[in-house]
Amino acid sequence: MGSNGKLHRGRHLFTSESVSMGHPDKVADQISDTVLDALIAKDPDARVACETLVTTGLVVVAGEVTVHNREAELALNNIEERIRATIADIGYTDPACQFDHKSCAVIRTIHSQSADISQGVTATKKKKQGAGDQGLMFGFACRETKAFMPLPIHLSHRLVERLAHVRASGEIDWLRPDSKSQVTVEYDGPIPVRLDTIVISTQHQERAELLDRHGNVNDKFRKIIIEKVIKPVCMAECPKLWNNRVKFLINPTGRFVIGGPHGDTGLTGRKIIVDSYGGRGAHGGGAFSGKDPSKVDRSATYMARYVAKNIVAAGLADVCEVQLAYAIGVAEPVSVLVDTENTARIPEERIEKIVREHFELTPAGIIKHLQLKRPIYRPTAAHGHFGRSGPGFTWERTDVAPKLKKAAARWM
Repeated sequence: MGSNGKLHRGRHLFTSESVSMGHPDKVADQISDTVLDALIAKDPDARVACETLVTTGLVVVAGEVTVHNREAELALNNIEERIRATIADIGYTDPACQFDHKSCAVIRTIHSQSADISQGVTATKKKKQGAGDQGLMFGFACRETKAFMPLPIHLSHRLVERLAHVRASGEIDWLRPDSKSQVTVEYDGPIPVRLDTIVISTQHQERAELLDRHGNVNDKFRKIIIEKVIKPVCMAECPKLWNNRVKFLINPTGRFVIGGPHGDTGLTGRKIIVDSYGGRGAHGGGAFSGKDPSKVDRSATYMARYVAKNIVAAGLADVCEVQLAYAIGVAEPVSVLVDTENTARIPEERIEKIVREHFELTPAGIIKHLQLKRPIYRPTAAHGHFGRSGPGFTWERTDVAPKLKKAAARWM
């Protein structure tokens, strides 16, 4: 059994969920990262800690922001326009949803970062840039998918991503932005062997042809979701695990017309397990969105994923969880721990030594190596921060794997 007791056992089920870009909490995350991107584009050294609340007809943006030039100040002053554009991009353009980009009120309550925090974080001639807070951060990687992600969370992300695609393209024109997915996979020890249950709850228009006489979704609705959303994703990602015993639960409450911020209040940072590994790996508790890279809650978690993924890609282990821990104002991590769930090819303490030799783990080093002082953050705020591709997702590279493999050769 692995140290976390989850996957190195006999036959068992494991479940993860994801939520769409139109889910209220994800709307809040994307608005917070929209603010961050707008400021960091004009001032790469901007300090941003931005929280957002969304509800019926209302967006409230609060937090601490410090910028260092006039262009960034203007961007902050004009941020309402960017926020409304983000809401429109997500898909909230219809007043019938009682939350849309034109009619919602936008309230801002933003002030400067605490000077006490700033003096611990800012680099000087005498000291390196310190961590923006204390805390522990985790990164995880495994061989279950090509993206080195656990299969249940990977499929859950791809399903809501597919829902967003067929909605935006018009292929399914009665979908609305709010939705959730959940995938249960059967494992035999650490190996995924079968898809067991797939849950999709998606907001929809009230179309007579899609509803039964009680106003609940009918079999036609369910068939369209299975054929145009679920099956294409599963056939692309894990065709061998598809089977005739998969249970489909499509809008199991019966209907989902009222949704989005009108149905539930959304808050930044309330989907941290969705954002990471779906419960498969540990989580230190810190949210990501709205935080500039001086906050190790975000940047060190990205680095921990980068380290773990390169360890697995190098063949040093089949599963890897990396913990980094920091003290506020201190540059070097107070601890580095590697846990491979007994899959390592060399002793874990050796891997930890190699990690310290090949990765820069100070906040400044992380920011520089992963190129984090760029406006790359809004895309991370929907469909998962990990297992993604694109120029912004630098922590998904496996460029250090050959060096790790070479360094480990003396012990293999």
